[in-house]
Amino acid sequence: MKFGTRILHTGNEIEQTTGAVSIPVFHASTFKQNKVDEFGPYEYARSGNPTRDALEAIIAKLEGGAGGFAFSSGMAAISSVLLLFSPGDHIVVCEDVYGGTYRVLTGLFNRLGMEVTFVDFTDPAKIKAALRRNTKAVYAETPSNPLLKITDLRAVSAIAKENGLLSMVDNTFLTPYLQRPIELGIDIVIHSATKYLGGHSDLLAGLVVAADKQTAGRINYIQSSFGAVLGPQDCWLLMRGIKTLKARMDMHQNGARKLAEWLSQRPEVKEVYFPGLPDHPGKKIHDSQADGPGGIVSFRMQSEEMTKRLLENVKLPALAVSLGTVESIISYPVTMSHAGMHPDHRARTGVTGELIRLSVGLEDPGDLIEDLAAAISK
Repeated sequence: MKFGTRILHTGNEIEQTTGAVSIPVFHASTFKQNKVDEFGPYEYARSGNPTRDALEAIIAKLEGGAGGFAFSSGMAAISSVLLLFSPGDHIVVCEDVYGGTYRVLTGLFNRLGMEVTFVDFTDPAKIKAALRRNTKAVYAETPSNPLLKITDLRAVSAIAKENGLLSMVDNTFLTPYLQRPIELGIDIVIHSATKYLGGHSDLLAGLVVAADKQTAGRINYIQSSFGAVLGPQDCWLLMRGIKTLKARMDMHQNGARKLAEWLSQRPEVKEVYFPGLPDHPGKKIHDSQADGPGGIVSFRMQSEEMTKRLLENVKLPALAVSLGTVESIISYPVTMSHAGMHPDHRARTGVTGELIRLSVGLEDPGDLIEDLAAAISK
């Protein structure tokens, strides 16, 4: 089946008892047992819920992994995966990682004795150079947030396997519709499902997929023990959102491409970051591992004053935190997605006051262009 068809036909879309074409929401915190020493498939909702099980099976199928796991937010998913590691363990992370990931690594897990090195993942040699005797994993985003840098996932997988490391990729920006890291040799895939997978700004969720049964078992233990699970109502909303993923992503990409091309011609814009543009430095690698550029366009204005004027004068995109939803969202990374990043690290990686991140929604691209043009000219 084509992937757009597989999204709708994973084998988990029908409730088997009744034949319902929408999986029911099981609002149950506990489940009756018939014997004290022989439990049924469900016992307590933190360890398992039929609605959550259906969602987890769907994302595992779409990513091509051995097990899927649903968490209460994207950061809950990331943090739960990081609980795989112990004090003294070292992780190599892409330097322009999402600000929340940077914050939890440098403000929480470092207090627990975990070590981290941030490097430029566009150069595999720099990843190799950052490895230590206590390195346990490598962590990538591609395209990265917010500068849309591209990491060669096959190279990351090879480095990890050569050195006995776990490889992890945040796949939020592209979703399994456009990029499937496990097929490229990655061990763990993470999503902030709040974004494109949910797609409607009405839920918080995180998803994780493990490539093999052993890693899946370890994450399952953490999920049940730590307990940051996704509730059944949000699981249902997320399954509903996934059903329209292809249709939405196709429209997001179409609009993003038109916006990126238009922005590239504007004298007020210093630089445009979008892997669908022919001059993007990572385009060749991106095209070899992904099926499209995605719906995020970042761009740098000529001045910070011009940047703030645009952000505060647009009418259609919401000036807000988040991305990947039906409505366009325009963000200022310095005070939003990357506010938790140390200012020196922000400056070093190019997350500065002239940078804007635009999540292109489902509006007509012509209307968005007209709105941005009016905001720029004010």
